[in-house]
Amino acid sequence: MDRLLAAEALAEVCPECILETYASGQEALTHLRRAIPLPDVLLLDINMPGMTGFDVLTAMKTDPRLSLIPVVMFTTSNAAADIRQAYTLHASSYVVKAASFMAFLEQVEAFLGYWRLNQRALT
Repeated sequence: MDRLLAAEALAEVCPECILETYASGQEALTHLRRAIPLPDVLLLDINMPGMTGFDVLTAMKTDPRLSLIPVVMFTTSNAAADIRQAYTLHASSYVVKAASFMAFLEQVEAFLGYWRLNQRALT
């Protein structure tokens, strides 16, 4: 359900953006290890089937090819321990998902604005 919500929000806010979603952490890692080009950014939920978002983040940071992909933990957990663990594992950011769709759209829009601004600074 969260993947569908994210896809709908991104399509509304940024129709030109390319979004790929995966049913599990293992599926995401398998795709990332084969991806050419690599994604500009990865949104990870902590609660995923099989591997947690933390497991995926750990695997990415130990893979030299994947380690520099910015990872945003985008999750419902606002637990201090989860936030601390995300940053300890070198997540680029941590965002607690909004409960309403309108607030979620605002989060996606703010995230994209922030991301575009920082991408322009790199070029």
